[in-house]
Amino acid sequence: MIRRPFRPARLRAVPRGHDRRGIRRGVSLLPSLFTLANLFCGWACVVHAMRGEFATAAPFIGVAVVLDMLDGRIARMTGTTSEFGVQLDSLADLISFGMAPAVLVFQWGLLPLGRLGWAIGFLYLTAAALRLARFNIQANTDKRYFVGLPSPAAAGLPAATVFYFPEGLVSYPQALLGMTMLIVPALLMVSTIRFQSFKALDLGIKRGYRGLVLVAGFIALLAAYPHETLIVMAYLYFASGFIGLLMAKLRGRPVDHGHEPDPQDRQEAS
Repeated sequence: MIRRPFRPARLRAVPRGHDRRGIRRGVSLLPSLFTLANLFCGWACVVHAMRGEFATAAPFIGVAVVLDMLDGRIARMTGTTSEFGVQLDSLADLISFGMAPAVLVFQWGLLPLGRLGWAIGFLYLTAAALRLARFNIQANTDKRYFVGLPSPAAAGLPAATVFYFPEGLVSYPQALLGMTMLIVPALLMVSTIRFQSFKALDLGIKRGYRGLVLVAGFIALLAAYPHETLIVMAYLYFASGFIGLLMAKLRGRPVDHGHEPDPQDRQEAS
């Protein structure tokens, strides 16, 4: 009996375009995965807030803000911007920056107000929905500014406050004071006051190491003093719109309210 030499089975050739299509499909899903992570953070915030775990619930809004900033940038970098991604991002933002802050603040400090408390929460949620709807249908000519307070920044204001004071508000007078944490951001979201866009900030990363030093300093501050760093950042950005408005009036220049961001920018911040 003659034995034939062993020959391994020939692998079936895979068309070259098949691998590319699979990689392209996976890349196109990457921004949506970040958006889903943003949505999960909003849901997690609601769950922990309902349990009374405010120190755990509030940081989820901060994580959602970071994810919301990344999904649009990743879509641009990979060339996978789509109308589906825009709509999914808006729906996720309504949960993470509309529903989650409203539930968080209501459970944290508006319970003593009873029906007035949940009415204030609904007012904030409505303002966030109107802000996102207006954001989606209007175009932008000046990408340096947002018209009205962006919903992530509006959500960051109560989230940073709750993170700094997780004990909550138990008396009626305190709850009246805490009510302003939802009313003021709600009004600013539907206002025409301009707020600086982070895309317009130049940290000097392309020209040297200055930007990297600033980022490292921010990380160090956040690690050493997380509560203080976040609340200062939230309120400084909140005040920046009024400072810019005051400076424009002092210079005697007409206030240019501009327009909302370009549809291509909707996934980056809303």
